[in-house]
Amino acid sequence: MTRTPRAVVLAIASLVAVLTLGGCTNGVTTGVSGDPAHAKIGLLLPDSVTARYESADRPYFEQRIAELCGGCEVLYANADGDAAKQQQQAESMLTQGVRVLVLDPFDGVAAASIVGLAKARGVPVIAYDRLIASPDLAYYISFDNELVGRLQAQALVDRLSELGVAPGDGGILMVNGSPTDNNASQFKKGAHEVIDASGYEVLAEFDTPGWDPGKAQDWVSGQITRFGSRIVGVYAANDPTAGGAIASLKAAGVSPLPPVTGQDAELAGLQRILTGDQYMTVYKALRPEAFQAAELAVDLANGRMPEGKVQVDVGDAAIPSFLLEPLAVTRGEIRSIVIADGFFTVKQLCTSDYAAACREAGVA
Repeated sequence: MTRTPRAVVLAIASLVAVLTLGGCTNGVTTGVSGDPAHAKIGLLLPDSVTARYESADRPYFEQRIAELCGGCEVLYANADGDAAKQQQQAESMLTQGVRVLVLDPFDGVAAASIVGLAKARGVPVIAYDRLIASPDLAYYISFDNELVGRLQAQALVDRLSELGVAPGDGGILMVNGSPTDNNASQFKKGAHEVIDASGYEVLAEFDTPGWDPGKAQDWVSGQITRFGSRIVGVYAANDPTAGGAIASLKAAGVSPLPPVTGQDAELAGLQRILTGDQYMTVYKALRPEAFQAAELAVDLANGRMPEGKVQVDVGDAAIPSFLLEPLAVTRGEIRSIVIADGFFTVKQLCTSDYAAACREAGVA
C-alpha cells in the first residue's frame, strides 16, 4: 500500500486541529445489528447546482447496490447547499437504522459532527468525493484533486501560448470553488502551481460560495468592469462556474471570448466546448467512483473492510482511500474520452442546436 503525502489534505489540517477529535487511528467499527442482506445504506450528496450528482453519482450508486445486494435499500438525500440541512438528513438516516453512510459533505469540517454521531451508533462513514475533517472515517473515495487543478491550469496556459498571448499581454481571472469544499482548495492549489510558474498574472480570484454559478457570474462581471481587455483567460473550477463566467463575458460584449476552463464534463459544459464558448473541462469517471463507494458500503454492511489503495492523512489518522485519475478534455477529446466511456451518448450531446458543431468536431 502506498501513502499519499500530507500535502493532499494540507488545506484542512489547521481546521482539523481545532476540532475535538480523539484517537490516532480511524478505528472503524460496524456495530449495527440486523440482516446485512436487507441493510439500509445512506447516500448523502451536497448540492443541486452540480448536475452530476443527480445525473450520475446517485443512479450509478443505486445501480451497483442493487446488483450487489438486491434486498438492500438506499436512503437518499441532497443537502441543497446547506450544511445544517445535511446534518438533519444524516440524523434522520441514523434514526432509520442505516448500517453505512456514504457522505459527500457540503462542508467538510462541519460534517465531522455527522461522522461523530455515526461512530457513536457503530455506523461507518465513507467520505465520497470530498474529504471530511474527521479521523474516524472508514474510507475516502475521490480523484487526485490537485492533479485536476494542474490539468485545468496547464490547458489554459497552453491555449494562451497557442493563441500567441504572452504573459505580458494580460492576466487570468481565477473563479475557484466553494470555500467549504476541501476539494476546491486542492483544485486551487494545483492550478496555482502551474499558473504561478507560467508568468501569467492572476488579476483577481474568487472562492465561489456553494459553487453558485450566479455568484460566479456576478463576480466576473465586476472584474470585467475593473480589468477590461486585460483579461486573457479565465480559470473556472467547474462547468457551472464556467457557465456563469461565460455568461458575464457575453453580456459585456467580449469578443472573441478568452479561453475558459471547467470540470465534471457536464452536458452544458461539453456543448459550450463544441461551440467554442468554453475551452476545456475535466472528465472524471463517475461510474467507477460511485461503484467503488457502493461496493465498499456493501462490504461494510457485511462486516468486511477491504484494504485501500492509498492512505490519506486526517490529523493523526491514516484513512484507507481510493483516488481515481482525472482526464483533461478539449473539443478533440470529447468523442474519444467522454462518448467512448458511455458518459453521454451522441444523441444526448448532439441535439439540433449542436448538430453542426458536433459534425465539425467529428463527434456525430
